[in-house]
Amino acid sequence: MNEELNLRSERVVALLKEMICRPSHTGEEEAVADLIEARLRKGGIEPKRLYNNVYAYADGYNPERETLMLNSHIDTVRPAASYTRDPYSPDEADGRIYGLGSNDAGASVAALVETFIAWAHKPLPYNLMLAISAEEERGGEKGIRALLPTLERIDMAIVGEPTDMQAAIGERGLVVLDCTAHGTSGHAAHGDAVNAIYVALQDIEQLQDFKFERVSPLLGDIRISTTMISAGTQHNIIPDTCTFVVDVRTTDAYTNEEVVAIISEALSSDVKPRSTRIRASAISEEHPLAMAATRAGRSLFVSHTSSDMSRMPFPTLKMGIGDTHRSHSADEYVLRSEIAEGVAIYEDYLTQFTKYYGN
Repeated sequence: MNEELNLRSERVVALLKEMICRPSHTGEEEAVADLIEARLRKGGIEPKRLYNNVYAYADGYNPERETLMLNSHIDTVRPAASYTRDPYSPDEADGRIYGLGSNDAGASVAALVETFIAWAHKPLPYNLMLAISAEEERGGEKGIRALLPTLERIDMAIVGEPTDMQAAIGERGLVVLDCTAHGTSGHAAHGDAVNAIYVALQDIEQLQDFKFERVSPLLGDIRISTTMISAGTQHNIIPDTCTFVVDVRTTDAYTNEEVVAIISEALSSDVKPRSTRIRASAISEEHPLAMAATRAGRSLFVSHTSSDMSRMPFPTLKMGIGDTHRSHSADEYVLRSEIAEGVAIYEDYLTQFTKYYGN
């Protein structure tokens, strides 16, 4: 790694440690948002703020050009009860930097901030902007959902989440369905009532083997799992209602609304989605985002975890520092070597993207 990237890596580590010292639970990100603003200003950038979302545009913005957004999130979950370290102390030992949010997604945030500062004053054939967002962990109303409608047109994005710096070109969406089966109540001794549990079981059995006609070339089949069921008040009363919960992992072959309509039509139970906002995301291997990743030596894959990609109505690629299996775990950490590697890969990625952009 050359001297400039070495220095940038050290700045990323320093910024990450400052972030860890400031609790940034979802909805309580003010201190870290202030820190990000200050770092951008020090780097010669004039950031803007919406709630706890911090964003900025590189020099030379032109509305006639396409815009590439660099994004990651500053909020964290609350620390697990099994922590053995202070979650807000950025201790470093054996090449590991410990702390809540270090892996998910503090290292990616810090690296993207420093990468943006390094690229913000370069002449580019596209617009470059940075969006460091809040409330990702719960898909909150004051996070990326609030920010995107206020921005100029975004054409594509890189989302910083722990992927070992490999490139996720897709992730499934999610729809949770609350279903209610109906029957008639009666005494269990008579046997003349319609048991809502059996109605529900018929629908659940149907869902177990349910197949949608269209299959996503990238994400495959839609996956359906019944995960909860509840009915009855006492042993001798036939229940007239039975509720069950269905977890549906959607793909880009259907909109979430279409998935809900098709399942509703197939079942005798009432079906109510909790939300249809978490949408599947998928791009082809020929998309410029994916091609730049391949040229930078990154493997393309489909992610099993959801992120703010699902809230972005434009092509996105997820690539960030750290290991997804450490996310939300006790004594969360990121490797210093992962940060150095990530800084170099982000630099190479943007170099490749810029070199071949428009070709």
